[in-house]
Amino acid sequence: MKLYRFLSEDDTSAFCHKVTAALNKGWELQGEPVYAFDTARGVMRCGQAVVKEVEGTYTPETKLGDH
Repeated sequence: MKLYRFLSEDDTSAFCHKVTAALNKGWELQGEPVYAFDTARGVMRCGQAVVKEVEGTYTPETKLGDH
């Protein structure tokens, strides 16, 4: 099955660490990163989609972060 996750974080090194951790667990980048300004908090936010092919059958109870 193919899994999909969308990682997001404030535009700090924490975002890079989150994406790097996913890549080191076998996730692959899907598309370009996105950036948006969070007007409520006054900060830039980053997002990146990642995908991973794993064994098994998807259910809504699948814990994406465990893969």
